[in-house]
Amino acid sequence: MNQKNQIPFVITGIQSWDITIGSNCKDMALELSKTRKVLYVNPPLDRASYLKNYRSTVVKRQMQVIKKLRRPFRVINENLTVFDPPIMIESIQWMPHFLFNVFNQWASETLGDAIIKALQELQISTYNLFIDSDMFRSQHLIEKLKPTQAIYYTRDNLMTVPYWQKHGKYMEPNLMRKADLVVSNSPHLRDIAKQHNKNSHFIGQGCDVSSFIGSDFKYPEELSQMNGPVIGYVGLLSTRRLDLDILAGIALARPEWNIVLVGPEEECFAKSQLHQLANVHFLGKKNPEELPHLIKAFDVCINPQTQNELTKGNYPRKIDEYLAAGKPIVATNTPTMAIFDEVCWLAQDVKEYVESIEEALKEDSKQKQSKRIETALSHTWENCINLLFQTLTNQHQPQKV
Repeated sequence: MNQKNQIPFVITGIQSWDITIGSNCKDMALELSKTRKVLYVNPPLDRASYLKNYRSTVVKRQMQVIKKLRRPFRVINENLTVFDPPIMIESIQWMPHFLFNVFNQWASETLGDAIIKALQELQISTYNLFIDSDMFRSQHLIEKLKPTQAIYYTRDNLMTVPYWQKHGKYMEPNLMRKADLVVSNSPHLRDIAKQHNKNSHFIGQGCDVSSFIGSDFKYPEELSQMNGPVIGYVGLLSTRRLDLDILAGIALARPEWNIVLVGPEEECFAKSQLHQLANVHFLGKKNPEELPHLIKAFDVCINPQTQNELTKGNYPRKIDEYLAAGKPIVATNTPTMAIFDEVCWLAQDVKEYVESIEEALKEDSKQKQSKRIETALSHTWENCINLLFQTLTNQHQPQKV
């Protein structure tokens, strides 16, 4: 492997190692650690989070680190170390641009000083810096740390989220321009990044699908009393990502179908007309080990995303899980979902959804199931990291026209 790819990685991002949901950044760190040293830098504690969550186990541990009552390092495996920065930063999101930039630079450089001390203690002198969407706290780390190469990773269009819009609309492009390269998990996000850094690349998405493959299957009791086809969705029930009208339209058009929704509900879903429809079933949040059995019990899996700037570039992990279970899938035809057009039915509205689900119910076969599983198995974190290394190796070589 190219010598530049042998060096360690320092990873900064917006997600703590202690996050309880799936995390691209954590999965990539684990994959990287199979062949090299990785320092995963947790987001530093900010004052608002401390005041709001001071009783939580995570915040208590962070405070112990800040007070020097606990070591800031946690060894995850022989190559991967998680670092809790022994600092507290201020909550400055509300500030006007000028003041925000001043205080944010202080926070970013303070974080940089903490990382430098950690690297010295771990005896790491050269490294790549991988920034996972951390456009604020990592804004000045490239200048501060002077890594061998700096990579910015974009996996969601965060400019669609109110929290990031005020300052992110100029800070993210600025950080992209500073980076040696930008990588993304969708072609749409790559195209957005190319507006700010021509050296932007799509490196795919990984997913651990092992629990969704195989014959180990127990039919869920919640579905045992349902008559007729089961059309299912698994994931957060939020109108920022899902289209209520499509779900209601499917249920009303085919009352003999069971529309099964698995996952926690946001308020907009809890108050929606879907709860008044007899053939729509809310199963609530489930433990991860229950999900493969539920998905395998669905006759057709759906992903009725709403069409907006967030979902255009969103890579839904659940699609790979559906595919790994061999299930027929109908999903909204977004730019990112176009990469699945050979193994999914893609639809735009209620009419197309109903027609596609009917086709999926009639036309499933062992051959199609095998193709779906094969596709899911090609979307691994190993492949994703290999593509990252290819971009690192080739970025200074002449580009083909």
